[in-house]
Amino acid sequence: MPTRRQFAGHLLTAGVGALAARDALAQPAGGAARPTVLAIGAHYDDCPFGIPGILLQAVARGNRVVVLSLIGDYSNWKPVRGRGADLVDGTRRVNADYGIESRFLGFASGRIADDEAARRAVADVVAETRPDVAFVLWPRDQHPDHEAAATLSKLALHLGDRVLADPFAPYATPRRAYQFDNGPRHTIGFVPDTFVDVTREWPRAIEWLGRLMAVTRNEPYAAGALDGAQRLKESLARYRGATCGVTYAEALAAVNAYPQVLF
Repeated sequence: MPTRRQFAGHLLTAGVGALAARDALAQPAGGAARPTVLAIGAHYDDCPFGIPGILLQAVARGNRVVVLSLIGDYSNWKPVRGRGADLVDGTRRVNADYGIESRFLGFASGRIADDEAARRAVADVVAETRPDVAFVLWPRDQHPDHEAAATLSKLALHLGDRVLADPFAPYATPRRAYQFDNGPRHTIGFVPDTFVDVTREWPRAIEWLGRLMAVTRNEPYAAGALDGAQRLKESLARYRGATCGVTYAEALAAVNAYPQVLF
């Protein structure tokens, strides 16, 4: 009989609409095309903060993992005044070190409009990547950029082909989609139904986030000394882990109910 932790690791789940590890992030068969995982956030650090362990699991299982950040223009963000392009380039390099592909759109913070051009820009990335599994921000949030990204992501994943320049071009919607939260002081009313054990991935997950924060501060990364973002993420991951009986976990809300393989 598996232990409680092993059981959680196999199912990655608790409740209706949860993710089955053997299905959603399956290792491709020999010669088969790699499944693609697409994670969409507003800012460069939304996905590495929200679901770093899950994304690293996907990489380890042989999936292609793409992180799309709608904001690629940081010229109006005071913490990186004059270094906006360096932040984007640094993020690309750090993400690549963990097997993650990066995509940035041209929006600036506070300037993500819900218009046809924005809808098409996000849908174009979905059309190009053809994701098998997608992760998007929870739609209720204190941060307007997060809410705007969630709205555009929802349209792209459900009706994206209808806003493309050619609405009859090939377009694949993901077979599974999940929403993730962005932590205290941002997310409102998030009730997860899916818990993923990321204890094994935790050291690299928290390092990934720390390296991005060091790029933000324009400082060398100091291993072993957690900054504010890392401490917040650790607290949240421990809380999610306590919820499902493991050390560290990340939580999701399934967009739809999905059948599970329990045994």
